[in-house]
Amino acid sequence: MEGPGGAAPSGVQEKDDAERKATFVLTRFERWALPRIAASLPSWVMPDHLTGLGIFGATLIAASYFCTRWTPGWLWVANLGLVIHWLGDSLDGTLARVRKHERPKYGFYLDHITDAYSTTAIGLGLGFSPYMLLSVALAIVIAYLVLSINVYLETHVFKVFRYGYGITGPTEARLILLGLNLIALVIGPLGFTVRRVDFTVFDIVGVAAALGMIALLLTRAGRNLRELGRLEPPGTPRHD
Repeated sequence: MEGPGGAAPSGVQEKDDAERKATFVLTRFERWALPRIAASLPSWVMPDHLTGLGIFGATLIAASYFCTRWTPGWLWVANLGLVIHWLGDSLDGTLARVRKHERPKYGFYLDHITDAYSTTAIGLGLGFSPYMLLSVALAIVIAYLVLSINVYLETHVFKVFRYGYGITGPTEARLILLGLNLIALVIGPLGFTVRRVDFTVFDIVGVAAALGMIALLLTRAGRNLRELGRLEPPGTPRHD
């Protein structure tokens, strides 16, 4: 779940490092740690191998959540999948940059298509588990994908790659999930019923996440429309 973020395609201006550092809570740590991990990898490990590792991690998370229908012990496997997904998803682009093997257009496309798969797979895994309503999981997936679409539109319209939203990024989201998994393992999902519908603490966090993403989208879309309205005021003649 990298993003919405990733590498900017060629011909698109990316925000400077200082601005990116302030984006997410753990960005500074990752910008220190990830290049060092990438530099220590053996030469036969390629960025696409790490992308595949990230896809495997997302699939493992989804399958583990689904399997908690039979035993909560699968949450340990889901946590392992979160670590694997972080390694693969975070290191593929870093390794390419460390070795100066960047492929901006290829990386941009691959990063976002695998990101969409990972988000959908993990969301469905949660939705078919005992810990989250399918409707809540789908709301998270849809909100996230709409945020991603907005990033792509901004990249096309403004020719600037605007990295991420707010202070909670993919690594922070993984840590939240990992913490919720541990809570569910130790004291259960903390379920309760409202009007004959069973909810858990996962549902509360999920609804809050979906509403937060919608608020971020509306705020940024409003700002974009104001900027575009300033650049293209009503009645401006076209010069084809």
